[in-house]
Amino acid sequence: MDHRALPRLPDPDPPLRARLTALCDEGWEIWSRFDTDVRQRTWHPFVPADYDRVLQTLLTLRAPGRRFLEWGSAQGVITIMADLLGFEACGIEIDPALVRTARDLAARYESGARFAVGSFLPEGYAWKPRSGDGRLGTIGQGVAGYAELGHPLEDFDVVFGYPWTGEEPMMHDIMRRYGNRGATLLFYGVSEGMEVYRDGRRER
Repeated sequence: MDHRALPRLPDPDPPLRARLTALCDEGWEIWSRFDTDVRQRTWHPFVPADYDRVLQTLLTLRAPGRRFLEWGSAQGVITIMADLLGFEACGIEIDPALVRTARDLAARYESGARFAVGSFLPEGYAWKPRSGDGRLGTIGQGVAGYAELGHPLEDFDVVFGYPWTGEEPMMHDIMRRYGNRGATLLFYGVSEGMEVYRDGRRER
């Protein structure tokens, strides 16, 4: 299926805009507490993306029937945002405490977003770059979360990740090997902002 041919959904009405704003505001409040209680005591890889910039990109990609996946969904704000925008939205997060937070947040916003505890690395995946340095950076290893969601990676139309520096090639490799041809891969980066890829080629 050529997902670019799907009809766009209308822009969010004021009540939905208000819910999205409230969700993002609460997400920043949760992050502030997490930073104080966890990250200032011990290192943790979770740092939130700019929710407003992610939202603007998701608005250009929403269409009936699209399935969204967030790699490393943390407290769940972006996955819930995608669900409220009309995606069938799922997140995979290796930290069980963050998954509990995400599920609680989804319930408060009456969201159908689903979250799995586990790794977003597909079962059996091994990173083998040409350099020979197969270290995974900040990406945690464990049982893949796809079975809990009931969907392999190839079932998702839009995949979002927030890679730390140097992790982008591995994420591209995962999509090339396991993702759906024609699916959209989104990256958020502090310097580049939102990056949109399809079949490994950057679109914007």
